[in-house]
Amino acid sequence: MKKGKLLLLLILLGALGAGAVVYFRDTTAPRIEASPESGPVSARRPLTARLTDAGAGLKSLRITVVQGEKAVEVVAREFASDTATAEETVNLGGANLQEGSFEVRITAVDHSPFHFGAGNTNEKVLKFEYDNKPPAVTILSTAHNINQGGAGLVVYTISEPVEKTGVTVGGLFFPGHRQPSGTYVCLFAFPYDMNPSTFVPKVLATDPAGNDRLAGIYYHLNPKPFPTDRIEVSQKFLESKIIPDFQHYYPAISDPLELFLKVNREMREQNTSALLDFGQQTAGQPLWDGVFMRQPNAAVPGFFAQARTYYHAGQAIDRQTHLGIDLASTAQAPVPAANAGTVVFADELGIYGNCVVIDHGLGLQTLYGHLSQISVQKGETLSKGQIVGRTGATGMAGGDHLHLSVLIAGQQVNPLEWWDPNWLKNNISDKLALAGTAAR
Repeated sequence: MKKGKLLLLLILLGALGAGAVVYFRDTTAPRIEASPESGPVSARRPLTARLTDAGAGLKSLRITVVQGEKAVEVVAREFASDTATAEETVNLGGANLQEGSFEVRITAVDHSPFHFGAGNTNEKVLKFEYDNKPPAVTILSTAHNINQGGAGLVVYTISEPVEKTGVTVGGLFFPGHRQPSGTYVCLFAFPYDMNPSTFVPKVLATDPAGNDRLAGIYYHLNPKPFPTDRIEVSQKFLESKIIPDFQHYYPAISDPLELFLKVNREMREQNTSALLDFGQQTAGQPLWDGVFMRQPNAAVPGFFAQARTYYHAGQAIDRQTHLGIDLASTAQAPVPAANAGTVVFADELGIYGNCVVIDHGLGLQTLYGHLSQISVQKGETLSKGQIVGRTGATGMAGGDHLHLSVLIAGQQVNPLEWWDPNWLKNNISDKLALAGTAAR
C-alpha cells in the first residue's frame, strides 16, 4: 500500500515537473523591430514591423494608430504555431491621420502556455510626426543653355531640410549640394546618347517624411552631331597588346579576338560602373579654380562621343563609343591636372590602364588614362597644373597618348566646354555666384 502511494506520488511529481517544464519552457516575449522608429512620416513612407519568436512561435500581431482620442486598428493578424518570423508593412495613408504627432502601438503575442495560456506579450509604442506636405522648391537660375553631351548647373532653394535633392532626368540622378548660404547647386548632364525629346530635367527634393517635390526649370537644348571612326584591330595588336595586358583578368580565354571583345565590352561596362562609384566621392563645394587646362602642344586623335566601329580581317566585330578626348604630343609627356582638386583614384583601371581620377567638387571629376607613370596618390590635394603622371599606352591604348574624360556624378560629358572661359562663365561661374559660392 505504501509502495503504491509512493509510486502515485512519484507519478504526480513527475507530471507536475513535466508540466512545469512545458509551462516555463518559453517565458520570453516576441521581439519587435520597426522601421522607422520615430520622426516625421507620411502616406508615402510605410511603416514596417518585423517580429521574431524562437520559442513557441508567433500567435498574433496587432498594430494600432492613435492620434488624440482616435484609435484605429490597422493590422490584426493571427499566425500558425510554427511561425518564427513575420513582417508586416503598414500604409499610414489608410489611418486618416491629420498633420501632427501620433503614436503607433505594436502588440505581439506568442503561442507559449505561460501566463495560464495567454502567452508572452510584447508591446512597442512609437512616436511620430505626420507630415504629408512636400517641400517647396524655388529655382533661382533663370536660363539653362545645354549642349547635347554637355553640362548645366541649376541653383535653387528648398523650404525645409531634405534627405535627398538633385536633378533627375531620363532615369539618371545628379545630387545637389547645399552651400554655406543655404542655397543648393546641382551640376547635371545632357547625356550624349539621350534623345532630346526625352530630356526633361527636374529638381527633386525629398523631405525626411518621404514627401517628394519635382520642380521644372527653364532650359534650351542644343542637339549636337558626334563624329564616327573606324578602328582596325590587327592580329599583331591582339597578340602583342591584348594577350599580355589582359589575359590575367580572364585566364580561361586563350583566343586573342575573343579576349579583345570581352575586354572591349564587359570590362568597359565594369569600368563605367566604377566611375559612377567614384562620382559619389565628391566635395560639397567647388574646388576648381577658373578655366580647365588641357595638355599643352597636344594633337587630338580621338574626340568625345565618337562612335567607333572595330574591324578585324575586314569584318566589323564591335561598336563602342569613345567617351573622352585623346591628346597626343611626345612620348611619356608630363600630364598636368586640369584643375585643383583631390585625387579619388590612382591605380590601374581596366581599359584606361594606369589612371588618375581627380574630384573638383559638386560631382565634377576629371580622368587621366593610359598613363605610363602615376605621380600622385589617392587622397592627395592638387593644384591646377600639378603633374599627375606621364602619358603612355597602358590599358586599351594603341599608342602613347592621354585619354582625358570629364565626368559629372560619374556620367561623362564633353571636356571642350570646360576649356572654354566664356562657356564656363555664362553657364557655371555666374550661376554659382547666385548661391553665394565661387570656385576658389
